[in-house]
Amino acid sequence: MRRRAADYRRPVRRRLWCWIWSVLVLFCLGGLVLFVIQHNHNADRTVRFSSEERTATFEEVNHRVFNLTDEIASATSFSRQLAEQMTLAKAYIIIAKDHNNLHLAWELSSKFRKSQLLLSAAALRGEPLTLEEAGPVIKSMSALIYKAQDLHYDISTTITTMQSHIQALEERANAAVAQNVVFGQLTVESIPRDIHCSIIKLASDWIQNPTLRNVADELRNSPRLVDNNLYHFCVFSDNLLGTSVVVNSTVSNADHPKQLVFHVVTDGVNFGPMQAWFLSNDFKGATIEVQNTEDLSWLNATYLEASRDMKGSSFLNRLRFYIPDVYPQLEKVVLLDDDVVVQKDLTSLFSIELHGNVNGVVETCLEAFHRYHKYLNFSNPIISSKLDPQACGWAFGMNVFDLIAWRKANVTARYHYWLKQNEDRTLWKLGILPPGLLAFYGLTEPLDRRWHVQGLGFDPNIDSRLIESAAVIHFNGNMKPWIKLCIERYKPLWERYINMTHPHFQECASS
Repeated sequence: MRRRAADYRRPVRRRLWCWIWSVLVLFCLGGLVLFVIQHNHNADRTVRFSSEERTATFEEVNHRVFNLTDEIASATSFSRQLAEQMTLAKAYIIIAKDHNNLHLAWELSSKFRKSQLLLSAAALRGEPLTLEEAGPVIKSMSALIYKAQDLHYDISTTITTMQSHIQALEERANAAVAQNVVFGQLTVESIPRDIHCSIIKLASDWIQNPTLRNVADELRNSPRLVDNNLYHFCVFSDNLLGTSVVVNSTVSNADHPKQLVFHVVTDGVNFGPMQAWFLSNDFKGATIEVQNTEDLSWLNATYLEASRDMKGSSFLNRLRFYIPDVYPQLEKVVLLDDDVVVQKDLTSLFSIELHGNVNGVVETCLEAFHRYHKYLNFSNPIISSKLDPQACGWAFGMNVFDLIAWRKANVTARYHYWLKQNEDRTLWKLGILPPGLLAFYGLTEPLDRRWHVQGLGFDPNIDSRLIESAAVIHFNGNMKPWIKLCIERYKPLWERYINMTHPHFQECASS
């Protein structure tokens, strides 16, 4: 019997055992894989649970200690970024409105409100803002702020504008506290009835008493009126009582009253009562001249055209721009408004060196931030190309005028130039001060602030020491000392200089 070859039998056995071992290896590998997967799954569950526990614990602690004020103070928080943007946005809203860019102001206001809502929501829920919440608002606000900066609303303009608005708000708040009633009552209570009565009687005296008119005629030719060795003061007013207090207070505090000369200019209605009053009262030897605007022969059509929209007391205010024409022979005068009270001797004002300037004045920008940009429209190139918006402002009320320098600089012509430029009324709003700032720009000499303290007509909180040290106190504002609606704290400073001994005052007060 023939045997099979061995090489055919052995491979069969080997293939079988290979299959068996392959199955066993695969089974072991499968088990190992299942073990690893299960282990990793359990470990992942453990890690995830621990992480969730830690997050929950952190959030609980964070919720307990969250404080929006601290969050805003944090340099890396979204709340801090929003708060800083809101501060800039608020400033740019005001500036945009001032520049009549209402669309930009509206856009900034909209984003400002969204920022407020986000901060309020964070405070209510006790959680900090997230990037998802704050990011879009921060981005859009940044774009608007960049737009505002691109319009030249630079940081200097922002600061000065905000200071101006803060001051304006403070002034309004102070006035609101002091007044307690609406200013509409001022027209009813502007001048006390007994003063009206006295004015009528004085007008009658002027008409019926030829002696008064003769004395006035003699005074008109007095050499004292043009003597530059004397001290000359001018007042433009239709307010007899106010003008009387100005003259009386100046004379009362002068070391040498006989060296004082007062030049009062009024309108035709008040000319008679003014003459009768100053001619029938004693002012310690001081000279008082009263002029009627109707008698100013130089007041020709050119001047009238320049002030064609000014009538009554406003026209009297405008006459301060023609002082060299009113007093052609004088070299230096001190202008006093009819709502000031003089508390010191003013004669040393005439020896102050003005260094070639025309107008010696107390600047107001230090305490009240009253700079040129507050009064004038610097978006207009006529203004912005000629003036510095940060130049210090000042106020009429107590001004030393060098009339020689005035004539040399031709200030009156400068005033006419600016009136012409403002025919469409886009350079400044109504008021006497803006054209004054323009006409005297670069021609003012700053004086010590104690020469002229302002605000007694609107600010009830002026430092008493400042008032006591002041040479001149100014009741600028709506609450004049001669009306019922005034600041009672200051009224005695004015009342002490009213001469109530005149028979007309006594008669009218008792009637």
